[in-house]
Amino acid sequence: MRASIQMALYPLTDIEADPDDSQSIVRLLLYANQIDIEGLVATTSVHQKALVSPASIHAILNAYSKVQPNLLKHEPGFPKAAALHALVSEGLPVYGMTGVGSGKDSAGSEWIIRALEKEDKRPLWVAVWGGANTLAQALYKIKATHTPEEVKRLISRLRVYTISDQDDTGIWIRKTFPDLFYIVSPGGYGNATWGGINTVEPGFDNSEISNAWIAENIQQGHGPLGAAYPDVGYGVEGDTPTFLSLISNGLNAPERPDWGGWGGRYTLYTPEFSAIDPTGFTGGVPVETEPRPIWTNATDSVAPYSANDYGRNVKASEKLARGFRTTIWRWRKDFQIDFAARMDWTTKSYSEANHPPVPALGHSDRLTVKSGTGFSLSAAGTTDPDGDSLSYLWMNYPEAGTLKHPIPIGSAENLYRVNINAPVVNSPETAHFILKVTDKGTPALTRYKRVVVTIVP
Repeated sequence: MRASIQMALYPLTDIEADPDDSQSIVRLLLYANQIDIEGLVATTSVHQKALVSPASIHAILNAYSKVQPNLLKHEPGFPKAAALHALVSEGLPVYGMTGVGSGKDSAGSEWIIRALEKEDKRPLWVAVWGGANTLAQALYKIKATHTPEEVKRLISRLRVYTISDQDDTGIWIRKTFPDLFYIVSPGGYGNATWGGINTVEPGFDNSEISNAWIAENIQQGHGPLGAAYPDVGYGVEGDTPTFLSLISNGLNAPERPDWGGWGGRYTLYTPEFSAIDPTGFTGGVPVETEPRPIWTNATDSVAPYSANDYGRNVKASEKLARGFRTTIWRWRKDFQIDFAARMDWTTKSYSEANHPPVPALGHSDRLTVKSGTGFSLSAAGTTDPDGDSLSYLWMNYPEAGTLKHPIPIGSAENLYRVNINAPVVNSPETAHFILKVTDKGTPALTRYKRVVVTIVP
């Protein structure tokens, strides 16, 4: 463990079932200095029931080994490829619950147990990109071999984010371990929040996920790691949302999925069976009634901003995007551009590449204001490591707070300091305001600050 890294991640991947797992590993490696990769496990899924492919993980790590020294020119902390090779393991090459039970341990399931038992105060995030049976086996063995108190302690450290249910063990896990922190969009894939990373939103510019954009900004002319990024098969990077919310960008709050971030926004409730698209495509995984509250689909509404040719340098769209997927889609241009910039880092010198701005606040990120009074928000102290000119944008994120009605910015929203009038409330309410800072480098990079304002009567 590199002590400065606050996020520990353990991906389970059905790599080779779909090119998107390889795509997600390439992106993850570009953030391996911010996310402590604890293991990389090749697993099965409903789409690949009898095959695990650890060799494909090693092949991508071989490409990473050739660019890791250059990445270190831009930010410290990128682990050596040899250390990551040593973390690769595999689950059993069997499907779902047939791989769970006495005597069905694997290198992958044992690795999860060791990771949980380590002296480490950080949560362990298990990102499930395929089937969950390797995790299920680890939990089965923990329950069978530990005291109830030890089970509770280990479960409390675990965070699970699965890309739908890609085998029949997900629902078993949720039934058997009702206190386990679990993010999932159960049911049909068409109903899933994670689709916001690759959905084409009608009436908006979706060029950042086009095949041409990917070829120009990721695959071609970006060294061996870019060349290892495969063409899209079914949908680009459907697994990536599992770790997007672990990236340190000033917006994400991993322990609060209801606050929203690059990995989407989720709320804690028990969804109705009819609301989870039970007859939609699952690859054949049975859909059952959810037994308890889970972190699952939430709805955002957003009119995205774009550049304005004259006058105020941004304008809000007249068209509104709304839905589960919008909670990821609303940030997609920002995180795609960030991906492209980091891919530049694999081949360019520090002076040739762009680096993200460093937002600051002229006050605390927690404020209390009186109902019906005015207050101001300030980005004083914001800097950029490359000396680039900066653009500011303030916005209220109503769905993240308790006060669901949008609160307008009282002045031009693109000033570094803005004025706002607190609405009249009858009881304490919270409102989230997001500062978005974008530099004018190439490509233009964005970072954020979040201010949570409590409005009292």
